[in-house]
Amino acid sequence: MARPIWSGTLSFGLLNVPVSLVTGERRSDLSFRMLDGRDHNPIKYLRVNAETGEEVEWKDIVKAYEYEKGEFVVIDEEDIKAAAPERHESIDVEAFVDASAIGVRFYDKPYVLTPGKKSEKGYVLLRETLARTGKVGIARVVLRTKEYLAAVIPEGDALVLMFLRFADELVDLDDLALPRGDIDRYRITKKEMDMAAELIDSMSTDWKPDEYHDDLRERLLALVEARVKEEGGTTAPGEPSAKAAEPAATNVVDFMALLEKSLASRRGPKKKAEPSEGRPAAKKKSATPKKGPAKTRPRKTAKKRESA
Repeated sequence: MARPIWSGTLSFGLLNVPVSLVTGERRSDLSFRMLDGRDHNPIKYLRVNAETGEEVEWKDIVKAYEYEKGEFVVIDEEDIKAAAPERHESIDVEAFVDASAIGVRFYDKPYVLTPGKKSEKGYVLLRETLARTGKVGIARVVLRTKEYLAAVIPEGDALVLMFLRFADELVDLDDLALPRGDIDRYRITKKEMDMAAELIDSMSTDWKPDEYHDDLRERLLALVEARVKEEGGTTAPGEPSAKAAEPAATNVVDFMALLEKSLASRRGPKKKAEPSEGRPAAKKKSATPKKGPAKTRPRKTAKKRESA
């Protein structure tokens, strides 16, 4: 089971749901070490002073911001801590938006929220309400000393916390040389459009992510395993298991009362909260960024390399 990296509360309105944050991805990149080609000994990276060429120890290294070429302002750890937001133990949902309103370029990194003890009701309430309304929560969360913008998205039985990029982190599309204007400018005929649509239709299928694999990684792993057997290498040790403590539950007694108070505070004093029962709700699929499907070849098993 994945190890939680953070524990706190997920808050929306006056409701607080104890949750833990678990990474939602597995890094499968192959990591290569650099060796000396003459004797295959590992190469070390040294931190050296650019002026003197002498090695610098970690205790003597400080962080700095280069505001002009060759000009720096030193920022120490206390400065960073003082500037960091106070929200270290909560994920604060500030607004709810249509899931389709968030462009795919904003999505960054997935995490999964798991409920704390005795907090399943609040977890399920938010999950199902988001799924039925087609909304996602826009929240802020602080990990270590960095603040992140995030989207709370329902997916199956889970609430996914997807880190988002801030707008100023994205390249402005208006600054790029993109084909703009009506398609007639590019002499695209109706027949071409129809044929393209027919082609896409013929290649369309259900999204089955388990059918897609990193073929290059698998071939390289097969090569590594063959080399290990040939040269008598050893297998890597497994990762130690760790059990994280679950957060204590927040005392949420009357969900309906808290929801009504939250709604009343958003609507203003002149409006009364509408009853929540008996209201038909169209069920929509949760929106998560999808990668375009691509046909993949069946996995091939790399042949063992024959020794010369």
